[in-house]
Amino acid sequence: MRNLENHPGIKVGGQSINNLRYADDTLLIAENKEDLQKLLNIVEEENRKKGLEQNSKKTEVMVISRKQESPKCDIFINKVKLKQTEKFKYLGTIISNDGKTNREISARTAQAKINFQKMKTILTNKQISIDRRKRAFQCYIEPVLMYGCEAWTISKQIQNKLEATEMWLLRRMLRIPWTAKKTNERVLNEANKRRSLVRTIRKRQATFLGHVMRRGKLEHLVTTGKFEGKKSRGRQMEKTMDRLATWLGPGKVSDILAAVKDRDLWRDMIANAYKQGT
Repeated sequence: MRNLENHPGIKVGGQSINNLRYADDTLLIAENKEDLQKLLNIVEEENRKKGLEQNSKKTEVMVISRKQESPKCDIFINKVKLKQTEKFKYLGTIISNDGKTNREISARTAQAKINFQKMKTILTNKQISIDRRKRAFQCYIEPVLMYGCEAWTISKQIQNKLEATEMWLLRRMLRIPWTAKKTNERVLNEANKRRSLVRTIRKRQATFLGHVMRRGKLEHLVTTGKFEGKKSRGRQMEKTMDRLATWLGPGKVSDILAAVKDRDLWRDMIANAYKQGT
């Protein structure tokens, strides 16, 4: 992988990034298929020197684009054309070709509902106090639902979906049928609870942002650095940083980047925003 260091990738903040690695999970990144093929050829050549062989069936290529139909990208390993996919899983998280996290969030909510059904006999048992059931829910269901949420971009539409999922799970925990026609407020009062899912996600995102900014490594560069090239036409995609700036209060990204350096101030800002429930 050292042989890739001087080859082009995607420039962020003046620095070229052409690969991401975690253990044996490797991503190669380039702006065009020619550069990507060169990166893959280098890896393939070094593998051959060490007596290793790349598995073309386990290697896929994806183009991230705002276009409704992804551009074709023909990449080869030993003259074998790689499969082009619309999404793939990396470290347990779905990466989509539209650059959004909607598919990942949908998969998380679906998995949380499946896990809830598996623990239904405990979570819906009225012989167990609601407080104990809520604690069990926080231990076994919420981690599945919120895995990787630190990198989610939550639009208003996604927020509504997450809140609907939260109420779906709570209603089943209380064994309230849809025919009861109870409002969400009545359900929350009955559970002695307030909506907390979206606020908890925001809190985790803000806490993670603090670690990233103070650490000052690759994640800091990707979060704050500017991507080279022209912006696409039309409305730009919403950013997590913009949402966090609004949630935390200052309203400007530059303000939260200044505040994050002070741990105590940052901690107080997160606690205040979480308490306010915005």
